[in-house]
Amino acid sequence: MGLLSRKKAEPKQAAPPPISGPVPTAAAPPPPAISTSDYSKKQPSSYPVQQQAQTSGLPSPPRSPQQAAYGHQTHASRQLARQPEATPQVVLSPTPSQGSSASRKTSSRYNLTDFTFIRTLGTGSFGRVHLVRSQHNQRSYAIKVLSKERVVKMKQVEHTNSEREMLERVRHPFLVNLWGTFKDSKNLYMVMDFVAGGELFSLLRKSQRFPDPVAKFFAAEVALALDYLHSLDIIYRDLKPENILLGADGHVKVTDFGFAKHVPDITWTLCGTPDYLAPEIVQSRGYNKSVGWYALGVLMFEMLAGYPPFFTEDSNPMRLYEKIIAGKIRYPAYFTPEAKDLLKSLLTNDITKRFGNLANGSRDIFGHVWFQEVDWERLYRKEIPAPYVPKVDGDWDASNFDAYPEVDLSEYGSTGPDPNGHLFPLF
Repeated sequence: MGLLSRKKAEPKQAAPPPISGPVPTAAAPPPPAISTSDYSKKQPSSYPVQQQAQTSGLPSPPRSPQQAAYGHQTHASRQLARQPEATPQVVLSPTPSQGSSASRKTSSRYNLTDFTFIRTLGTGSFGRVHLVRSQHNQRSYAIKVLSKERVVKMKQVEHTNSEREMLERVRHPFLVNLWGTFKDSKNLYMVMDFVAGGELFSLLRKSQRFPDPVAKFFAAEVALALDYLHSLDIIYRDLKPENILLGADGHVKVTDFGFAKHVPDITWTLCGTPDYLAPEIVQSRGYNKSVGWYALGVLMFEMLAGYPPFFTEDSNPMRLYEKIIAGKIRYPAYFTPEAKDLLKSLLTNDITKRFGNLANGSRDIFGHVWFQEVDWERLYRKEIPAPYVPKVDGDWDASNFDAYPEVDLSEYGSTGPDPNGHLFPLF
């Protein structure tokens, strides 16, 4: 990914109050007051996603030419095409039960002998993610291992430290949990929950595209997670199906906080996945939390259509950026009028008209007619069944993840010279 910072002065914009309902206590920065949703509550039976709940998979609609072209991209090629210097694909995260937040304190006192390594869950530019068993409580976890040397070489020190800092701050049912970190002379280790259901990306590719109620369910849970992060003045900045995991219950977990940043007003850094960049990011203008809502619009479109709104087969990324800046979107005829209306309000290039950035803040999104059946408080408490429940056979089943060649674990736990250790003080 190219990183570009410009120092321009732009007017400060106050963050609107979130409406995601009761939020567990988080560490600094303290969130503003949280208000509950003020639109009508619906009974579970009126929630269309719940009516279509199933465990054997989702229906596969006919493929469009765009889907066919986009579907040829493998997970690896899509990652490479989007983010040449991406952080490792994080495939982990279940949140423990609500009400136990006091017991979840990030620890730096772990070490390799606390875990038994079982198998590789994913690989990336800096290292890999392993399924492990705790020697203390026999629970399954995922450990993300990052090579210090590669992180430094690819100029990702700031993002790596930021990921650790952001994960320690947050606590939400639809966000990944960090349980602890440690390091040796060569590697950094992040202990997280193991999320057994795999990536939303994989489910979307298998399904080709989601029916409207299914896309609505996943979009609603992601919207609650984004709203919570925004209430803490955190911009996530890397929303995409690859970074959304499914728990064994089918509910989402947003993961990979390498680009997350505490931004009280505006920032200028160019980073993220090209298909999901807001035009103000592409144009290196100062931007605020509204880019998160723009990315939600891109995610909604991709779930409903099977491809992102500005998809191009041209390998030159400048062509994609030109389309993003032009902002001309062709909506498939099968999109519902309600979905199309919300997408137009999220994907507008004019931030003075973009939902989530107006006087009503996120209320414009949560109160939109496309979401009118959603009981947000019940959804937050995971009381609404997911439309798709992954097949998971026990705590150690990693069958929803691809198989990878294993590495020599003897390289972990190095005690030699550590020339880069001072660059990672949080680990």
